[in-house]
Amino acid sequence: MSIEIERRFLVQGDAWRALAQPQTLQQGYMKVDKECSIRVRIAGEQAWLTIKGFISDVSRHEFEYPVPLAHAQTMLAEMCPFKLEKHRYAIEYGGFVFDVDEYFGDNAPLIVAEIELSDENTPFAKPEWLGAEITADGRFSNAYLSKHPYSTW
Repeated sequence: MSIEIERRFLVQGDAWRALAQPQTLQQGYMKVDKECSIRVRIAGEQAWLTIKGFISDVSRHEFEYPVPLAHAQTMLAEMCPFKLEKHRYAIEYGGFVFDVDEYFGDNAPLIVAEIELSDENTPFAKPEWLGAEITADGRFSNAYLSKHPYSTW
């Protein structure tokens, strides 16, 4: 069984921008609720279908499968009522990778960093550009943002 353990933070300042090159991600949701979300994501020429199920604020069941790009494009266009687009920067720090997501459109100017851990209690060093922790605030999940954009809060 696949479990994702992730902590999320707001990002402060711009020091992180020089640390990585962005990758554009498009993603849409077929289902969005606290117990389960079904997402399709496109990054360049690759695509995935992901199913996530709630365990706790930090942990979720996660099942991710590669899908043909053409299938993902059709799913995104015709089966996903909730969508978002963002740049993702993968930044190595202290032996971990922080994924920094810079949102576009109705979710701009939101910038969030997430770190995946092997255990909910794994210690990690925090870079100076890491702001307040938002892990327990479900409004900052991508699934929620796809339905309730940041600009409408």
